[in-house]
Amino acid sequence: METQTKEFQAETKQVLRLVIHSLYSNKEIFLRELISNASDACEKLRFEALANPGLLGADELSVTLIPDSGAGTLTVKDNGIGMSGDEVIANLGTIASSGTRKFLESMSGDAAKDAQLIGRFGVGFYAAFIVADRVAVVSKRADGEGVRWESDGEGTYEIRDDSNQERGTEVILHLRAEDREFLEPARLRQLVRRYSDHLSLPIVLEAGGSRETINQAKAFWTRPKSELTDEDYQAFYKHLTHDTEDARAWAHNRVEGNIEYTSLLYLPKRAPFDLFDRDQRGGVQLYVKRVFIMDKAAELLPPWLRFMRGLVDTADLPLNVSRELLQNNRTVEKIRSALVKRTLDLLEELAADKPAEYAEFWKTFGMVLKEGVIDDAGQRERIVKLLRLHSTAVAGDAATVTFADYVSRMKPDQKAIYYLTADTLAAARNSPHIEGFRARDIEVLLLTDRVDEWVASHIHEFEGRKLASAAGSSADLTSAIQTPEQAAAESAYKETLAHLGKTLSGKIASASLSGRLTDSPACLVAGEFGLSLRMGRILKQAGQNNPFAALPILELNPAHPLALRLKDAADESAFGELATVLYDQALLAEGGELEDPATFVRRVNKLIVEGLAPQPKIVLG
Repeated sequence: METQTKEFQAETKQVLRLVIHSLYSNKEIFLRELISNASDACEKLRFEALANPGLLGADELSVTLIPDSGAGTLTVKDNGIGMSGDEVIANLGTIASSGTRKFLESMSGDAAKDAQLIGRFGVGFYAAFIVADRVAVVSKRADGEGVRWESDGEGTYEIRDDSNQERGTEVILHLRAEDREFLEPARLRQLVRRYSDHLSLPIVLEAGGSRETINQAKAFWTRPKSELTDEDYQAFYKHLTHDTEDARAWAHNRVEGNIEYTSLLYLPKRAPFDLFDRDQRGGVQLYVKRVFIMDKAAELLPPWLRFMRGLVDTADLPLNVSRELLQNNRTVEKIRSALVKRTLDLLEELAADKPAEYAEFWKTFGMVLKEGVIDDAGQRERIVKLLRLHSTAVAGDAATVTFADYVSRMKPDQKAIYYLTADTLAAARNSPHIEGFRARDIEVLLLTDRVDEWVASHIHEFEGRKLASAAGSSADLTSAIQTPEQAAAESAYKETLAHLGKTLSGKIASASLSGRLTDSPACLVAGEFGLSLRMGRILKQAGQNNPFAALPILELNPAHPLALRLKDAADESAFGELATVLYDQALLAEGGELEDPATFVRRVNKLIVEGLAPQPKIVLG
């Protein structure tokens, strides 16, 4: 290949511009990123050598740091898998568009000064330009030709053949004058011990004619827990995830017996940018006998625990294990089951010992954990105890309760655990459905996440108490033993209810008097076996058919002035107008959409005007 000059991908130029001109808050992070890349290259070679042992050769896999004060260069060298010319262009001349876009979106405000963001988005190599005004990369695949890449990061790069290169990759940084501190051996030792001491292959410092291994060169997770400090665990977490914050909690376990494996699971503090992207694979890293096999082994954790990070190292899988084998492997199933239990143990301990920390976890990952109620019947009982829900018993957006809290406050004669789903917490707190519950001091759980519709349908009971929707027909608070007042109301409204059902035919299944309303004139409730009105809207918005679609029941508050006015309507037209207004109001209170908003406004305005009209004076003779 003759020397060629090429332009960077457009988005890559933007990243480089930010790296070179904006990211100065933590320059030393560049060394962690380059050593991490070198380590990955060695692990990839070790993996490919499983199928082709000749690739590995006799040399020990390692990363070497070579500072040269005379030339002003720092070289990060590895004898890993190396890259071909096409791979160099693909890996160094472009960046995956999705990762770049997310990276650029995050680089705003104070975040624009945070160099640690680089690693989170897979553009760690470009951290080299934080301290270097020119970077050269010389690389050769174990089974290919060598290639040399050079750039000053200003928009173009040069690439040509390099036949002298040995297997692996050298990244040569021409350091800026103000960054020559990174040529000092003592500074390099300090940084390696801070950021990369846990790597399982040696990091060698080659300076002053001598070679010195400056890290422990032992897989972090194989070391006894008694030797490790919280700082050690946090440093490894940041290496593993490229997160800039500490982990919230972790669990490190070694299992021996029929199955042997070591697991190290971390609970992050913040959500990754793709947490709710269902096309992204979640999971933990898989090692077999300390050989890295795959980065996101989704088979080791269920999707509802996709926020967990960490790794598993086992001796009970073949080194050439594939994703297809993982999917149908009994050993993997047992490890997966154990990891789920370890994670739930970790969450239960956090909830019991550090409730404030758990509350922060819940705000970040609670919606994902709820999916486990739907997906995992075997762990449903444990997950339900971990749920944190809004309630009419506590005020404020941050305050939550547990099912156990609710049960402890239940009335002696209370039939069920009542809940209400709504689009927002404000809509739930002001819903007509809970007026009667509030008047009788009965607590109602308020569920506002979209997934809550499915979650509630999978929690049939808790500690022997059934769950019931406050918006369902079965939650009517009318006493089973009819009082004289109720009997009188039923008699007075009998014809009105029948007339209402005919007038709103096609919109409601029937009309009835309500025992749950105190302030509102009417509300819509789902039938005993029908889906909630909100669930119907969610399915419709998703373009799915509702297999249990059924018309709602309109419940009328017999004491409300509008209900009395409806009962005493003088003619069919007035009855129809008022009946439609009551229906539309009830639909709006449910978060539904009106078919004809303009006509609704006209009808309401008419009612207001009629209400403001002066009443005729009665003259006594």
